[in-house]
Amino acid sequence: MFHWAQIDNRRGDCSDDAVEQCLLAIKKQDLNALEELYYRTGASVFGFALSTLKNAQDAEDVMHDLYVAVWSGAGKYCAEGRPMAWILTITRNLCLQKYREYQKRSDIPQEDWESYIESNPNMSPEDRLILAECMGRLSDQERQIVVLHAAAGFRHREIAKLLDLPLSTVLSKYNRALKKLRNFMEESKEDERG
Repeated sequence: MFHWAQIDNRRGDCSDDAVEQCLLAIKKQDLNALEELYYRTGASVFGFALSTLKNAQDAEDVMHDLYVAVWSGAGKYCAEGRPMAWILTITRNLCLQKYREYQKRSDIPQEDWESYIESNPNMSPEDRLILAECMGRLSDQERQIVVLHAAAGFRHREIAKLLDLPLSTVLSKYNRALKKLRNFMEESKEDERG
């Protein structure tokens, strides 16, 4: 099983410029750039695949397939737009392919989410807390939107394009997820007082 402790905390920067430089170097068949890309984007890719597939092993398989696809397809990458959107679009397509292959859906084991959340170097302690609380209270699509926004840093418009949803749907699902979390936190505070 993939362990998030393997991600080098010093290289968790998945800014557009850093990822773009890796992709341009991969175009020139620089294997070190592929490793660098993995360290920079692995947490976001795994989180997105896990939120889509609901299975850690399948998410790991998609991660592997993604970096193989990036290596072999880097020559087709055009430096326009956001490189993480390109990477997560490939990830989404691989997840859809996985769905078709297995035609299955299963719940995410709690320990998989806890492991991902606790060891993700790109998330603040507040984001970790919010995601941990949300995982069990959100629908699959709400969970995916929250992960893409909070963990991967995508804007709502980018999430809409990536998930092939109307922007209004993404916004409403994100707001609904936040409302569910707020209600849960208010109930928790009342329980503490009472």
